[in-house]
Amino acid sequence: MHNTARGHDLVALRRLNTTVVLRALHRRSPRTLAELAAGTGLSRPTVEAAVEELAERGLVGESAEDPAERTPGRPARRFRFRTEAGHVLGADIGLHKLVLLLADLGGTVLAADRHDIDPGLGGGARLDLLRHATETFLAAHAPRRAAVLARCVGVPGVVDAGGVVTSLVVPEWSGVDLGRLIEEGGPGHTLVENDVNLAVLAERWQGAATLAADVVCVLTGHRVSCSLTIGGRLHRGSRGGAGELGLLPLLGMSTAQEALRWPGARRTGESEVAALARAADAADPRALAAVGDFADRLAPGIAALSLAVDPELVVLTGGAIPVGPHLVPLLQERLRPMTLHVPRIALSSLGERGVALGAVRKALDHVEEELLTDTAS
Repeated sequence: MHNTARGHDLVALRRLNTTVVLRALHRRSPRTLAELAAGTGLSRPTVEAAVEELAERGLVGESAEDPAERTPGRPARRFRFRTEAGHVLGADIGLHKLVLLLADLGGTVLAADRHDIDPGLGGGARLDLLRHATETFLAAHAPRRAAVLARCVGVPGVVDAGGVVTSLVVPEWSGVDLGRLIEEGGPGHTLVENDVNLAVLAERWQGAATLAADVVCVLTGHRVSCSLTIGGRLHRGSRGGAGELGLLPLLGMSTAQEALRWPGARRTGESEVAALARAADAADPRALAAVGDFADRLAPGIAALSLAVDPELVVLTGGAIPVGPHLVPLLQERLRPMTLHVPRIALSSLGERGVALGAVRKALDHVEEELLTDTAS
C-alpha cells in the first residue's frame, strides 16, 4: 500500500514538473535548459526529463540557433513551445455571413474563409451549412483532424454557460444545445458563445481595447448588441445575458439598424452602409441625418451601460463601422447630458473577422487551460 501511494505521488510530481516547464516555455520561448531551471526553480535533470517528455508529445522542439546571438564554443541547446503542434478553429455564423479562421497554438491565423448566408435560412439548414463549410475548410487546411484541439462558434443570441442558445435571433436554435450538435463527428472540443461576447474578447486581444480593463463593446449593423469586460474579464452574467440592452425596446437599440437604410445610389458591389458612409463623407444632408438618427437610437443604451459600469472605453464594431468617423462625435455629443463621464469611444479595426478572432481566442484559452493546468493537483 505504501509503495503504491509513493509511486502515485512520484507520477503526480513528474506530471506537475512537466506542466511547470511547459508553462514556462509557453510564456517565453526559446529557452535553454539552464534558463528553464533558473526560471522554474527545478533542477537541471528534472527540467531535462520534462523537456524530453514534452518533445515526445510534440509540444516542445529544439530551436535553431540565432546567428546574431552566436558565441564561440558549443552553443547551448534552446527549446521552444511548438505552436504548430495543434490548431484551433474560430467561426462566426451570423445572420448574413459565415467566417471561418484556422489558427495555430500561438494565435497566428493560418487560413480564412467566408460565405454569404441568406438571412432567412432556417436553423436546420444553417446548422448543415456550418457543418459542411467547416468540414470542407478543415479538409483543405488541417488534414490531420486530431490536430484540431478546440473549436469555438460565435452565434447571434444569448448563450448560457452550457452552450445552449436561449434567445430568438435564430428561432429554431432557441433552447438547443448547439455545442453538442456541432461537435458530433467533428474534431476537438466545441464551444459556443454569443457573438458580441467574442467581439469584446477579440478587441482586448488584438483590437482597440488591448490596454483597457473595463470595456463596453457595441456590435452594430443588422442588429445591435452589447457586451462588457470588467477588470479585463468577460462579464457574462449568471445566464449569459449581461449587456444585452438591445433586447429592451424602450432604449431604442432594437430598431437602431433601421436608421442605416439608404435609398440613395450605390456603386457596383457596394453595401448599403458603405454607400451611406460615402454620402455622409460628401456632406449629403440625408446621409448625415441618417447617421444622426442612428446615434440617437444608440446613445440611451450606451449611456445606461456607462452609468452601470463606468467603462474606460466603448468599442464600436460590426457592419456600421464605415459610418464610424461621423458616428463617434455624434455619440459623444449625445452622451454628454446622459452620463456622469463620457467614456472614450473607439472604432474596431478588426473588420468582419472580429467575432471569429474572438472565437479563436476562446478556443485557445480552452486549449491552454487543458495544457497548462496543474495536472497533479
